[in-house]
Amino acid sequence: MPEVKKIATRDSYGNALVELGKEHEDVIVLDADLAAATKTGVFKKAFPERHIDCGIAESNMTGIAAGIAATGKVPFCSSFAMFSAGRAFEQVRNSIGYPHLNVKIGATHAGISVGEDGATHQCNEDIALMRTIPGMTIINPADDVEARAAVKAAYELDGPVYLRFGRLAVPVINDEATYKFEIGKGIVMKEGTDVTIVATGLEVNESLEAAKLLEADGINAEVINIHTIKPLDVDLIVASAKKTGKVVTVEEHSIIGGLGGAVAEALSEKAPTKMLRIGVEDTFGESGPAVALLEKYGLDSKGIYAKVKEFMK
Repeated sequence: MPEVKKIATRDSYGNALVELGKEHEDVIVLDADLAAATKTGVFKKAFPERHIDCGIAESNMTGIAAGIAATGKVPFCSSFAMFSAGRAFEQVRNSIGYPHLNVKIGATHAGISVGEDGATHQCNEDIALMRTIPGMTIINPADDVEARAAVKAAYELDGPVYLRFGRLAVPVINDEATYKFEIGKGIVMKEGTDVTIVATGLEVNESLEAAKLLEADGINAEVINIHTIKPLDVDLIVASAKKTGKVVTVEEHSIIGGLGGAVAEALSEKAPTKMLRIGVEDTFGESGPAVALLEKYGLDSKGIYAKVKEFMK
């Protein structure tokens, strides 16, 4: 059996920016002294005149990106999720969101899979924060193929976009030859009848692996990839919920205000359904190897399997 290819979506982000830069001269990339980590360094090498290092000043960088967007250019504003969504929240809200400027926020190192950098850098709150900003589109890709397609789609969309990327190398689960990305449209990765698992980001692959374990126990799980958390594909989620009668959300983010919150809000209004939210449960992360942290917090395939199996009793 061939080895599964693994790529960190932050690498996908850097590579996608280079491809965009070749096609579009209006693409400008900003970074906050983290080009090596966010992988925008590859864009800097290819297009040094279109890369701006703003130093360790994310709030200022966000304001600069807003100004560049006001001139008609398309800035990609890059930093760790903790700084892009956390430190610079006011500037994202007031300088980008309020005037609805065409700024793309490339937020890398999201979730607990940041690993050894620990709780201060493991941003499990960014989706919740960005969801509150009117007009903000939020995309959390599952793998390399989806991440590169998401960057292109973000460029083509007029308006602010929050793109969430990870540090950990994750399996490539989509076939580039057949994959189609559409903002706001979820993808059924596996059809099922007993329970719906709605996942996002690296948890899509973990949920697919959990579904295999559940299958062995006679539980037929439907797995949906929600790469766009805002706008949410409510129709797809409601249709699946009505079919299976049970919904589980899985995210590398706090269960408060993220994918789980968005799905719960939609179902409570459209189709009240028995539901379980799997994610980081009202706690900070900690320092440790990324894979070990995912296991400890129950966000690996075995952890998901165990929680869904208990939920199904």
